[in-house]
Order: sequence, then C-alpha cells, then structure tokens
Amino acid sequence: MTKKACRPQPTIFKDLSPLRQNCPGCGHRMWLDYTNHRTLVTLAGCAHLNLAIRRCHHEGCRCRLRPYRPESEGRFALPHHEFGLDVIALVGRLRHAEHRSVPEIHAELTRRGVPICTRSVGNLLDRYDELLALSCGDAARIETITAKAGRVILAIDGLQPDVGHEVLWVIRDVLSGEVLLARSLLSSTRDDLAKLIGEVKAALPVPIAGVVSDGQTSIRNAVKQALDGVPHQLCHFHYLREAATPVYAADRHIKVLLKKEVRGVRPIEREVEGRDDDEAETIRGYCAAVRSALTDDGRPPLDACGLKLQGRLAAVAASLDRVGAKGGCRRS
Repeated sequence: MTKKACRPQPTIFKDLSPLRQNCPGCGHRMWLDYTNHRTLVTLAGCAHLNLAIRRCHHEGCRCRLRPYRPESEGRFALPHHEFGLDVIALVGRLRHAEHRSVPEIHAELTRRGVPICTRSVGNLLDRYDELLALSCGDAARIETITAKAGRVILAIDGLQPDVGHEVLWVIRDVLSGEVLLARSLLSSTRDDLAKLIGEVKAALPVPIAGVVSDGQTSIRNAVKQALDGVPHQLCHFHYLREAATPVYAADRHIKVLLKKEVRGVRPIEREVEGRDDDEAETIRGYCAAVRSALTDDGRPPLDACGLKLQGRLAAVAASLDRVGAKGGCRRS
C-alpha cells in the first residue's frame, strides 16, 4: 500500500561531520567531498540530518573514493530507516514490557504525534527483536555480567501478545536480571526450547545453578533434556496465582456487584451537557472519577480489582458527603 499522507516538515536540524579526517588505507587527509540529507521521524519530532561525507582521492589507495559518513549518524537511526532509534525502543518496550498488541502500539504512537502506519509498527518490532538478539549474543557482555556471581539461575518464559503469532521466548539470569537470550519461535516444542537452553549453556562461562519457570509441560521437558540434574523450580507467582483462584473469583464477583450500583453515571452526564457553570464542571469531574475507577483493573493475585474499585468508590462517596455537608456547589 502506498503512502497517502505527506511526511511532516522537519522541526529539528542537525549538521553531522565525520570525526575521522585521515584515510585508514593510506593515511592521507580525506576531502570533505559532498553532503547527504536524511529525514527521520523521532519522538521529539521530524529531524533533518545534514551529513558531511569525506572521501580519499589519493592515487593507488585501496580506499580511494570510498565514502566515510559521520560516526554519530548511528546514534539517531539504523541505516536505510526513516524512524529513529527512540521510536524503535518505545515500540519494543510497549510490546514486551506492557504486552500491547500492534494496533495498541500504533494508537499510542499516533497519540504521541508519530506519523506511522500499522505495517511499519510490525517492521519496527522485527528490528527491535533483531537488535535484542544481537545484544544478547555478545559473549563478552554475558561473561562480564555473570562473572561477579560465579553462577546463574535461569528464568524461562514465553510471551505471545497476539494469539496465533510467534512466541517470544526470553531466558534471563535471575541474579543479575539481564536477558541472556531472546528469540521468536513458531513452535514451542520440547526440542525447540531445549535447543535455546543449550545455546545459553554453551555461551555461559559459569555453571547453571538452577532454573525457574511456570509449569508448562514443554518447558519442564526441555529443561530435563538440556539441563539434566539441574534443580528446576516452578515460579512462586504461579503457585500464588493458583492458590488465590477462589479469592480472585470472589473478588471479581464483588466488582460486578459494585458496577451495578454505579450504572447511572451516563444519565447524570446527560443532564449537565451544554452547561459550563461550576456545578456542571464538578458533576462531570465526579462522573469521570467513577468511570476511571470502573476501568482501572488490578493485577491479581496481589492487587484485587474488586477491593480496589470498592476503595475508589468509597473515596468518591466520602468526597460527595463532604461537599453535601458544606451545602453543595455554589452556582456562579
């Protein structure tokens, strides 16, 4: 699909020049030969980069006429990309840290003023996964991270933000909190996961002291195949969640009953439509507070949504009682 909207006009302008002035091939000084222009979409706005290009013109040099671009260009974007690295980082965080879907990420970027289509969001997710995999595959980095503790405890988990899509499997070190491997897989069989665990084991300079994961059968079998004899513990959170299932069900029932008690918000909002006096503004504020409380779910089992809703509605009711005790809102 071709683009239907024009790229916004740049609001940020930067001039970049190469730090290297002498040719790496012959040592002669390179000429400032020509300039390139590059327009990028960043979170701060549309940026225009003016890039000075140097080339060596010395006869017989093996690097003759090879262009040398500014080294600082890589701080802003990947080669041949129109979106900045800050946009890619935000897309990755929204996906893997907040578990948002592609349409939700697109809506958030649009809200922030980033002109982007849904297909480009998917492309940026691919670039983020590639950069993450490249970082996790750095053997020197892994050795530095794990050397201090002298051992690692692996945490294994899979993330599938959209049903039917690839699962992003992440293996990290519990002691340091660093990600050791991240890779998307179409299937999550025992052999596939055992291969990932084997890659991490081969890259680690220290022994694996234990593994933590949920109770998924394929993970348990993969750990047994790749790390036979290494202690494997199921995640405490999953234990807690299973144990709290009856409490969670009762809490959800309480939330349903509380919602029935505040269904009259919309008629109240209709009564003050078109009014701009102080009383109308106050009523709209209270209605907005009730709506916010209804949509703000907790994260079970440690944050009960029913109790959270009850607390917020109680605070709204107490505030209304205080207003009533003072004689209500005065009309302006």
